[in-house]
Amino acid sequence: MKYPLMSDNITREDLDLVIEHLKKDNPKLTNGPECRAFEEAWSKWLGVKYSVFVNSGASANLLSMTMLKIKHPEGGEVIVPPFTWVSDIASIIQCGFTPVFVDIDLDTLGMNEFGILNAITDKTRAVFITYAQGFDCLSPRVLEVLRHRHIPLIEDVCESHGATHNGKLLGSYGWMSNFSFYFAHHMSTIEGGMVCTNDPEVYHTVRMLRSHGMVRECGDWIMADKYKAEYPELNSDFIFAYAAYNMRNNEIGGILGQNQLKHLDENVRLRNENLFYFLAKLDQKKYKVDFRLIGCSNYAFNIVLQPEYANKEFAERLMGKMRDEQIEFRRGSAGGGNQLRQPYLKNIVPEDHYKKFPNTDHMHFYSFYIGNYPTLSKMAIDEITTVLNRV
Repeated sequence: MKYPLMSDNITREDLDLVIEHLKKDNPKLTNGPECRAFEEAWSKWLGVKYSVFVNSGASANLLSMTMLKIKHPEGGEVIVPPFTWVSDIASIIQCGFTPVFVDIDLDTLGMNEFGILNAITDKTRAVFITYAQGFDCLSPRVLEVLRHRHIPLIEDVCESHGATHNGKLLGSYGWMSNFSFYFAHHMSTIEGGMVCTNDPEVYHTVRMLRSHGMVRECGDWIMADKYKAEYPELNSDFIFAYAAYNMRNNEIGGILGQNQLKHLDENVRLRNENLFYFLAKLDQKKYKVDFRLIGCSNYAFNIVLQPEYANKEFAERLMGKMRDEQIEFRRGSAGGGNQLRQPYLKNIVPEDHYKKFPNTDHMHFYSFYIGNYPTLSKMAIDEITTVLNRV
């Protein structure tokens, strides 16, 4: 592709640091000090007390829902958008909760504030918010109600590293937050993710859940000693507190993460600069440009058709032109559009349930995203917008 979704996200400098590590005599490769150093650096950058480095953002989602399940073994409801990545919803189902869906606002691509408030019931165990495509959709009113009703907020920040709400980084507001370091995201450890929290119990438990449920992985000697005293007949190195997972990352990921983090703030600045330039060049009669940009950290350029152009014929011409001009794109934006249309939700939600979410369905058929990255030139943006505007 002439204009790919991502380019140069793992740099020569990153690779050289990995090579230097591999040149050591007997270099450690499994989860170790480089991973811990990355966790500490990430916590300091985000402004939270604890972070746990895992093998993917999807694993971070599942660990968060598993932690919620430990708190609520009776189950209950989790409020979530239908416009998100599959693992957010799948992790809710896998942990025995019922997903309750709220439509999005097209200005933020996040859940509607009043929709969230209206969806809260006595069965609500958490609000699992997704900051799609780098936009801030957090609401002071929602935060106030959740605090008052003691309902935890869980933040999916996988596409939105560096985005802020009222000047504070997203991912530092909730009981837990999840990040992804997949290749196409703001920074990359090839594959990887992070669970972040200010709750020490969550931190120590997630460390165990990440590593087979092993007590010796918890990082808290007081907690470990309690298990040893309760189960004296067990080898203290192999006490498994939970039926858990193997979601550890490795030292190569830790090295990449530490170095990439040094450049993250500047890369966010460049991505946003590209976004503002892109939107200024785009034909606003055909394409939506009035997103809520305060606090954003752009992941990709969103092409959302205006209502008068939201038809199959125009969408097909647009996709054909982008293919002809080698502009890589994804239809449906985050996660491919409306998750309620996906086969994995058959027999879980009512048939035609997707029809109750018109904004998400508009994104499903009449939105696309194309690549934005720090090395993308203004000349390339000019060429891309010229193609789009001429359709």
